[in-house]
Amino acid sequence: MGKPEPNVIVARSLDEARGALADHPDAMVLAGGTDLMVQINRGLRRLHRVVGVSRVPELRRWQVFEHRVAVGSGVTYTEMLTDPMLVEAAPALAQAARTVGSPPIRNAGTLGGNLATASPASDTLPVLAALDARIVVTGPGGERRLSLDEFVIGVKQTVLAPGELIVRAELDRPRGHQEFLKIGPRNAMVISIASVALVADHDARTVRCAMGAVAAGIPRARDAEAWVADRIDWDGGTAPDDALAAEFGRRVAAAASPIDDHRASAAYRHHAVGVLATRALERAFSPTTGGTRMNGNDNA
Repeated sequence: MGKPEPNVIVARSLDEARGALADHPDAMVLAGGTDLMVQINRGLRRLHRVVGVSRVPELRRWQVFEHRVAVGSGVTYTEMLTDPMLVEAAPALAQAARTVGSPPIRNAGTLGGNLATASPASDTLPVLAALDARIVVTGPGGERRLSLDEFVIGVKQTVLAPGELIVRAELDRPRGHQEFLKIGPRNAMVISIASVALVADHDARTVRCAMGAVAAGIPRARDAEAWVADRIDWDGGTAPDDALAAEFGRRVAAAASPIDDHRASAAYRHHAVGVLATRALERAFSPTTGGTRMNGNDNA
């Protein structure tokens, strides 16, 4: 009798992980397991074979460039919020990571796991959308780069093909303030009821706003983004007044399509995401981030 094949394969390099998945395309990829183990414990998922990637060094790296940030899929939430260089380059990602679970969950959970789970309530996904992230995956067909809209195709559904592995996310690094805000029963250890990631790009003179837990995917409020960008005083550095910020919040909320569930009603989520967007815009252009308050601005 031949030697039985192992049910758990621990990859120690990206090549080993690719090879294991090429041989066993139906295998489950396991990094931190913070989402997967919940499903297993509830009897929602049964495992036949696992490829462990937590020891793959290529997935645990991040790099900061002048205009981009590359974050490996094995980077943990704790690393996202504690490494000074990464926090400076992607502050909204650090803010989102800080709201995830408890310290043990943040020590184990990874960016790639959050992407693979593809929950609309995932905390890092709105940040990736607002930073125009490209998700890099590798597999038998080679390497692919996908926008978040291309990668997440439904509630907890992605375009990952059998044998494919998430390698990293490549994010924009714009010059301007970044903000992530979330509403839940507590600040952490809860699934968000609604969340907003907002990025101000002073060079491109754009505002990007993505929402979590208020649609089947991770929508960008593109009409609201274009509307408010035309009304920001990019040259003078003055901040939007209260009326403009509130109108922006209403327009962001109009782009949401939430549902009623056991955590919140659709009406509450509409209200909440609008409030979050208003606050995010105010913070992005507040005096402490380089703007000055401006009164009487016409937001019509």
